[in-house]
Amino acid sequence: MIDIEELKAEARKLIRYEKDEENKIAYLTFNRPEALNATTVGMRQVYAELVFKANVDDDVKVLVIRGEGEHLGSGGDLGEQAGMFSDDGEDMSLLHEFGINDPSVKYPPKGSYRFLHSMTDHYAKTAAGNRPLQDFKKVSIVEAKGYCYGWHFYQAADADLVVSSDEALFGHPAFRYAGWGPRMWTWVETIGLRKFSEMLFTGRPFTADEMDKCQFINSVVPLEKLEAETLKYAMACSRSRPTDVVQVQKTFLEMYKQYRGEYMGSLMTGFVEGMLPMMTNDRNPQAGVGDDTFNKGLNNVVKDIDMSYPPEWRMGRSNRKKP
Repeated sequence: MIDIEELKAEARKLIRYEKDEENKIAYLTFNRPEALNATTVGMRQVYAELVFKANVDDDVKVLVIRGEGEHLGSGGDLGEQAGMFSDDGEDMSLLHEFGINDPSVKYPPKGSYRFLHSMTDHYAKTAAGNRPLQDFKKVSIVEAKGYCYGWHFYQAADADLVVSSDEALFGHPAFRYAGWGPRMWTWVETIGLRKFSEMLFTGRPFTADEMDKCQFINSVVPLEKLEAETLKYAMACSRSRPTDVVQVQKTFLEMYKQYRGEYMGSLMTGFVEGMLPMMTNDRNPQAGVGDDTFNKGLNNVVKDIDMSYPPEWRMGRSNRKKP
């Protein structure tokens, strides 16, 4: 049984949380640059706890989310997630995804609908670490650079403001090998139906300039000016109306989002993801659950798929330089 408390203890070394109490700005920094700031299950749960803490803390009015190194983040840790999507038939427990350490709890077996859907439905909940910014009643700012992929792309969709470097790339590898992600409803709302359909069906990432034209980004600047631009936004938000007013503003926006179906969209995606084992391939080789390519490992599958795209549509920056 995987001990979630051990995973969270390790994760606390991989996320920095600092406060500028004078200006009521908190900074949450993913600090795993050697892994492109990919998040483990422990990191996602610690992240949810830190966002919750900032939501309560009266010394915090603005939360800035950023990444150490060259990237905001490349999404979830694929190696950690590979087993749940494989079709080897071997049962495995996903209790750690729920923060459960009780060995008397039996997780549903592979082959059951509940095996995958229980977890994908959980991803619609704040505690799972995929959706905490939706419940955050203060100002959240995502500082995007390099890769803003997968799980980190969820956070950009859910944030109030996004400040980006001009070299950033946005998207989700899962569109290529699975077909969906938990924040799809919100991406349709923030990017627009036509352009999100392009991202979804082609699986290609969008540049910062493209995302700016979609009105997904509030400001695009050269990388060397990104930190100063983010601070400009954070300071302006911290100096604006009192935190009580911000909470009223956020409550109004939350009501609008729920009227538009934000949470329902998350639940629907969880339902769809739970049916992933039923999907069949059109041809071989083709990435997908049940395909032999998963025997090579999820990381290798993603890389192979990436190289089959035109260079300017590849997700890996190094792959974009190859013929």
